Amino acid sequence: MSYEGIITIEPGKRGGQPCVRGMRITVYDVLSYLAAGMSEAEVLHDFPYLTHEDVLACLSYAAEREHRKLVVNELRFSLNRTSPRILFIVFRTCSPDLSTSSG
Repeated sequence: MSYEGIITIEPGKRGGQPCVRGMRITVYDVLSYLAAGMSEAEVLHDFPYLTHEDVLACLSYAAEREHRKLVVNELRFSLNRTSPRILFIVFRTCSPDLSTSSG
């Protein structure tokens, strides 16, 4: 399930937290209801403007965010044990969208 187009982040809304389809309900809100023991059906009943796809998008977003956090932590751990030259190479390899400048 892709969350793109469903999970939105707007600086002026809910403090820039990830929200569902631009509404004022956050990914955290949905996940906290589920974690508290509410079933998906109960969440959807209490928030009729949410859809099954919205709930799946929240789960997908949280899973990807947790995965990225794990990758970054592993990278930091690895980088702490290497020389500065190696650090630059690893960083450049992991971040191909960085602009390069000569000189």
